[in-house]
Formats: sequence, C-alpha cells, structure tokens
Amino acid sequence: MPMRLGTPMPSLEGATEWWHTDGGAPKLEPGKVTLIHFWAVSCHICHETMNDVIAIKEKYEPQGLQVVALHMPRYEEDADAKRVKEDVETYRITQPVGLDHLHRIANAFQNEYVPAFFVFGRDGNLMFRAAGDKGFQKVEPKIREALGLPAEA
Repeated sequence: MPMRLGTPMPSLEGATEWWHTDGGAPKLEPGKVTLIHFWAVSCHICHETMNDVIAIKEKYEPQGLQVVALHMPRYEEDADAKRVKEDVETYRITQPVGLDHLHRIANAFQNEYVPAFFVFGRDGNLMFRAAGDKGFQKVEPKIREALGLPAEA
C-alpha cells in the first residue's frame, strides 16, 4: 500500500552510500518543503525528467525547497556506483544523492517505482506523491502550493 498523504517523512538512513553530504544522510532543515526523487540509471523516463528536476531545484531552492535524489536500482547492473556517478556528473546533480541499493529507504517510503516523487510540506508531512512522466507533470504545481506561491499562469 502506498504511503498515505499526511504521513511524516521517513528516515533517510539506510543508503549504501551518500554523495554531496558530509558522509551520511543529509541534514534536512525543518520548516522547508522537501522533494524526494527516486531514480535509476537504467530508467529512460528518469533521464528524460532529470533536467526538469534540476531546474525545479534551482528555481525553488531560494524560496525554501530542498531536494534529495535517491538512486534505486531496478536491475543488478544498476547497482554499479560508477554508472550512477557518471549520470550524476552528466546531469550535474548537486543535491544530496543517496545510493539506495538495498532498497531500505524505498521500503520506508513504500515506493517501488522510478521515477517517483514525494513532496513533503513545511510540517514534514507527505502532501503529494507521483510516479512516471505523467505524475511528474504535477510535481511543480504541488511544490508551488507547498511553498505558498501562486499558481503559474
């Protein structure tokens, strides 16, 4: 059963490795809107949406958005950290990146999809979740809503 709206954000502990952090799970600031983004190197839709995810991060970070990318392998060959690192460099991913190669975090989020997007409000509770390219189309409006910004015309 998918995580219910209003559920507090699960722990980000359990990644096999973290990049762009001090070595462990990122220290998320309370009172900020958080986007958790699950992806995989073998996922075509993940690659198609990655530049847009980064654009959203850059656009809304000054307004209080924090973003965490979680690499969740779909196949054994996806767990090659070198391949993940190449994607991180190719797409210029600068937010914290967790390698969830044992699916510990995905299980805590009750997530089995890539790409998958979880938006947590300033109160730390889940306000939106979606998967795939169609679901991604609703992510930015939900982030704007969570940040208290007017809808874009």
